[in-house]
Amino acid sequence: MEAIEAAIMEFLHSVLNAIGWPGVVLIMALESANIPIPSEVTMPLAGWMLVQAKGLLLWRAALDGGFYGALGCTIGSIASYLLGFWGGRPFLRRWGRYILISQHDLEQADRWFARWGDWAVFISRLMPIVRTFISFPAGVTRVHFLRFTVYSFVGSFIWCGALAIAGHAFGSEWERIREIMRPFDIPIAIALLAGMAYYIYRHVRRAQTQPIAEPEA
Repeated sequence: MEAIEAAIMEFLHSVLNAIGWPGVVLIMALESANIPIPSEVTMPLAGWMLVQAKGLLLWRAALDGGFYGALGCTIGSIASYLLGFWGGRPFLRRWGRYILISQHDLEQADRWFARWGDWAVFISRLMPIVRTFISFPAGVTRVHFLRFTVYSFVGSFIWCGALAIAGHAFGSEWERIREIMRPFDIPIAIALLAGMAYYIYRHVRRAQTQPIAEPEA
């Protein structure tokens, strides 16, 4: 993983050096469109390269980093949301049984997102890993588009601005931020895996306990 991240860092450095803040928008859009490029690398690097190294003040890292990072996140999130909105449900209705997703599961997801969807979108923007993948299920379950967009932007602004501030504060040692944050990936990944395991267990148990339909005479 560290070798992969080193290659990503080199790539990001080249992109930001070439086109600056538009590069941040592009990279963060890709990250929010389900391509796992860690924002914990992109935004601290931007806070150093595009703000601190140019002699700009800390507030520029907060505002510029927050705005451009959130703009990219929102663009990528909308793309992923629309993919789920237009194609996700028909796909899952046809092929979902092969990945253990039934109509009952879709209905449960609809009810959950109808109650908690706004908060789920906002809070997920403040979490590693999860923030990359929340948009597609939000689209599948038809979370209100305008609220989805606003909550995505606000949550992403906070996340990206905070990381850019950290990059400004650490300066040329900005890579330490990723080292500090990396351990937080582990419990989140474990929680996600545990949730998936529980989901599979419940799905299998429900299938085993459902009565077998009697053949028609």
